Amino acid sequence: MAINVNTVYQTVLLILNKEQRGYITPDEFNKTATQVQLDIFEQYFDDLNQQLRVPQADVDYADRQMNIDEKISIFKAIGPCVFNVNNFSLPIIDSISGATVVYNDNPATNEVAFYKLGTVTYTSDNGNQVELQRLQRNDFYNIQTSPLTKSTKDFPTYLYEGNKIFVRPTGIVSNVEASFLRKPLNIKWAFTVGQQGQYVYDPSSNSQNFELESSEQVNVILRILQYSGIIIRDTQIIQAASAEIQQNEVNKKS
Repeated sequence: MAINVNTVYQTVLLILNKEQRGYITPDEFNKTATQVQLDIFEQYFDDLNQQLRVPQADVDYADRQMNIDEKISIFKAIGPCVFNVNNFSLPIIDSISGATVVYNDNPATNEVAFYKLGTVTYTSDNGNQVELQRLQRNDFYNIQTSPLTKSTKDFPTYLYEGNKIFVRPTGIVSNVEASFLRKPLNIKWAFTVGQQGQYVYDPSSNSQNFELESSEQVNVILRILQYSGIIIRDTQIIQAASAEIQQNEVNKKS
C-alpha cells in the first residue's frame, strides 16, 4: 500500500509549525519528497548487498533479504527490445504497466524512467527461453574467435553499452526481452487556491503518492523534515531528524 502524499505533507507542516519554526511551499515539498523517495530507493541496493553477506533468519517476515527485495519489487519492469541494424534498443514499453519507458529524469504522465538493467532473455523458435550472459567488452569479442567458446543460440551473450544491447550470435534479431528497474515516479502534492489564498489539496489533479511501502512512512517524514530544516535554516529540526534517522538505521542493521 502506497504512502499518501497529503498525509505526509500535513504531518510535516504540523511538526514545522508547532512552534512556528517555518513553512515549506507545495513546490518545495514536491521537490524534497521526490528526492527523499529516490534516496530511500537507492539505499535499498546497499542494504540488500549488506544483507547478502550475513545469515538470515528462517522465519516469516524476519528475512531481511526477502523484505528488501519485496520493497524493490514494486519497481520491477519488463519489456521487449527492438532490433536496430546491429544492436537492440532497451525496452520502450513496460509490459507490466503499459507505460512508455524514457531515459531521462523527467517522465511525463503515463511514462516511467529507466533505472537499471536486469536480465536479458531470448525466446527461440521452439519456444524455449534462454538467459543471455552479460560480458565485458574484451570477453565479448575474444570468445567469438574460437569455435569452442563462441556464442550460440543455446548459449547467447550480450554486451551492454550506451543504452544498447549487442547480442551474439548475430543470428538473433528478434524475441529479445529485458527486465529492468524503473525509478519511482516524481511526487506531486497537487492543489487549488482557496478563497483566502490558501493551498487546498486536490487529489484529482494529477497528484502522485509515494510508491514506497507504507512501512517507510516514518522514514519518509523524518528525511523530509531533515531537508526542510535546511530550507528554513533551522538546525534543531536538522539535528533531531538526523539523530532519529541514524537510530533507525542502527536498529535495522543490528
